[in-house]
Amino acid sequence: MNGENKAARRKGPRKLALAAATGLAACAALGATAVASPNHAGAPAAAPKLAGPVGLNGPYLYLGWGNPPSATSVMSATGIKQFTMAFILSDGGCNPKWDGDRALTGGADQSTINAIRAAGGDVTVSFGGWSGNKLGQKCSSATALAGAYQKAINALKLKSIDIDIEAGEFTSSTVRERVVDALKIIKANNPGVTVYVTFGTTRSGPDSNGKDLVKRGAANGLDIDGWALMPFDFDEGNVDMAAATKSAVDGLKNTVASAYGLSSDAAYRKSGFSSMNGKTDVAGETVSLANFKSMVSYATSHHLARVSFWSVNRDRKCGSGSDADSCSGISQNTYDFTKVLATYNG
Repeated sequence: MNGENKAARRKGPRKLALAAATGLAACAALGATAVASPNHAGAPAAAPKLAGPVGLNGPYLYLGWGNPPSATSVMSATGIKQFTMAFILSDGGCNPKWDGDRALTGGADQSTINAIRAAGGDVTVSFGGWSGNKLGQKCSSATALAGAYQKAINALKLKSIDIDIEAGEFTSSTVRERVVDALKIIKANNPGVTVYVTFGTTRSGPDSNGKDLVKRGAANGLDIDGWALMPFDFDEGNVDMAAATKSAVDGLKNTVASAYGLSSDAAYRKSGFSSMNGKTDVAGETVSLANFKSMVSYATSHHLARVSFWSVNRDRKCGSGSDADSCSGISQNTYDFTKVLATYNG
């Protein structure tokens, strides 16, 4: 499988149906312990402001996979204020649920979001991913799909969403059009909600499906806040991942500039990327900490709309018997990648 088709496999190992309820409850309990500290007068301290719009620099956090850490512990250790919570899917119809089977509210996912907000942060919620039933495919029309997105936005009081469009959602021209049209409805009805679209890439930029997606957005007047690539899983072995990421985003910038009639500077500000920390799904392909620092420096120089990585669950070295779901596979300190990402402010 080439880079055009495999660049989204980062979520392939997810254990959608096997997330233990006890593990989720434990994560929620850990996350819920952090609240704003009182000041000397006894009033709640003012929550720190985010570095930029919600979604600018939130690493992916997935409660259903990979021994998830406490979000608020990560915040305390790294200074990160944002997370991208994954994934909302179809429950078999045009109805959104966490992983397709957990209710939007009342569970560990909502408890974690509440704790992040109480600690001065916020979340982007991601729809899609590689595995599971996708709302874009299960909803029969753009209006119905927008209704499913809206249900989650209302239930979780979201200021930011990420449409992680992969697999069948990405390869179908009908579904790509449906997603674009649905997001135009969302932007019209929710002017304060930031919207990102994330998809796979080649080393030189979007493939034919990705280019078509951006062009459809422009043709339909979709004022997206950020188009973001996943520059990894190139199926080429030993690749300079910093150079490949920069080349891919340069290609995305060119696509966005051409489709929307923007200058290079303006197009960069509508572009972004979501990397993968440590060893990827391809043998011999590794995103080192030095690579990631170079990527973030590049993002800063071009004021990219979004920088993220998959995932904070993996942002630690592996112990005995650990697998790629819960560690990076490289020598690192805990949360090294998150600490670098926390410095990004657009």
